[in-house]
Amino acid sequence: MAAPELRKIMLVEDDPDIQVVAEMALGAVGGYEVKMCSDGREALAAVDDYAPDLILLDVMMPDMDGPTTFGELRRRPERADTPVIFMSAKVQPDEVHGYQQLGALGVIAKPFDPMTLASEIEALWRRAYE
Repeated sequence: MAAPELRKIMLVEDDPDIQVVAEMALGAVGGYEVKMCSDGREALAAVDDYAPDLILLDVMMPDMDGPTTFGELRRRPERADTPVIFMSAKVQPDEVHGYQQLGALGVIAKPFDPMTLASEIEALWRRAYE
């Protein structure tokens, strides 16, 4: 099955510095439309109106972490199938496997290279639809 077009990415990240770099990497370098959310609650409030093709979700955030946010998204019928990629500094094989067991397309290691972030996402996206 051919991968659907990837145009709109919701980035959920609490670190303002990473937000700036990731938004530049995805928007200016990758050519994507990007919706920035600073935490899980903000993402949950905005996700239905924005209707992203993909959610790039930080694992470690205060209040509501990435896996908890992911679980809440999966409880919504209209978002249950929205692809999610986690971003984390914790990328040991067992941790990555755990995120994939939750249903994530994959994990992107932090710190990431801004020049290759979009291509890393595209590779995970294509692999999910092979």
